[in-house]
Amino acid sequence: MIFSKGLSQISRNRFSRCRWLFSLRPIPQLHQSNHIHDPPKVLGCRVIHSWVSNALSGIGQQIHQQSTAVAEEQVDPFSLVADELSLLTNRLRSMVVAEVPKLASAAEYFFKLGVEGKRFRPTVLLLMATALNVQIPRSAPQVDVDSFSGDLRTRQQCIAEITEMIHVASLLHDDVLDDADTRRGIGSLNFVMGNKLAVLAGDFLLSRACVALASLKNTEVVYLLATVVEHLVTGETMQMTTSSDERCSMEYYMQKTYYKTASLISNSCKAIALLAGHSAEVSVLAFDYGKNLGLAFQLIDDVLDFTGTSATLGKGSLSDIRHGIVTAPILYAMEEFPQLRTLVDRGFDDPVNVEIALDYLGKSRGIQRTRELARKHASLASAAIDSLPESDDEEVQRSRRALVELTHRVITRTK
Repeated sequence: MIFSKGLSQISRNRFSRCRWLFSLRPIPQLHQSNHIHDPPKVLGCRVIHSWVSNALSGIGQQIHQQSTAVAEEQVDPFSLVADELSLLTNRLRSMVVAEVPKLASAAEYFFKLGVEGKRFRPTVLLLMATALNVQIPRSAPQVDVDSFSGDLRTRQQCIAEITEMIHVASLLHDDVLDDADTRRGIGSLNFVMGNKLAVLAGDFLLSRACVALASLKNTEVVYLLATVVEHLVTGETMQMTTSSDERCSMEYYMQKTYYKTASLISNSCKAIALLAGHSAEVSVLAFDYGKNLGLAFQLIDDVLDFTGTSATLGKGSLSDIRHGIVTAPILYAMEEFPQLRTLVDRGFDDPVNVEIALDYLGKSRGIQRTRELARKHASLASAAIDSLPESDDEEVQRSRRALVELTHRVITRTK
């Protein structure tokens, strides 16, 4: 009777077959043998055993195919947080409103619709917030994440807003120092409104970021992001005041790159973890992701300065070398052609020196080795995400895949 019912069930689809198999109670006749691999001895069971094996095989294949499909599912990082990013962008526009009209126009310059950029850093931070939305072990220090105004997500959004304001402020100041005339495909603020107003607009954005940071009432997070501002200044100073040996040192270059680019995103990622009450270990993983993503981003930026065009980059190509800034591609080329060192020491004020340096770069593996280094850091960023505490939550998994996808996009981008 039991097998008759079983045969009826087996004739159905694979999933109903699976349910029958796992709900079937043990039958004494089937378990008399001491050899677990022996086929059943009951009359007719050999046929059923074959059917059942085929059923299980089919189920296994289907589950494997479904798992592979999920694993290979393409995730668009920006689409995942598009709605939240839109709200955040609107809040940013309201946060940078100033009483003085001229200052207001300057502060809002890169927050206006159409020139706000991709909001790469806020996207990373919103995805990180979801990726870390896991249950915290009881052994970890207990932090009352809701003890201050607003819920956790709102506070993490605030980190994204602060990060973007600090980033844009640094762009305004950098353009003044570099005497840039374009940014994001339009005239730079210093070119349109003058250096003085551009500097003041950057200062204003930093002050707004400080006010927002203070509202979080988290000393450790305040310390992290205050350190970021210090790093931005330190990195820019390192770039302006290098000695000949420092200018030709890869170690010095990477330290400067961390200060100027990677510190902001790494410490902001760590702040996201700290606000959620995560352990030091998880916070370090968040930091490592941001650090290596930031380094990979800047390394590709340095490549694009040589291979891109002004139209695709939204700023002048070859801008670094024309300002005497030596980046990874030239440093690697110098290892193959030591005579480049003479040009570097001489400077690149003369366009002829720029052309000679580009000729050496073209003969070298400088571009290729810089891309390889970027891929190495992208891989380290992905490894940090893979090391986060396990979670079965679909949103958490999707956000983690998106963060890994960003590492691929960073090293394959063309602008």
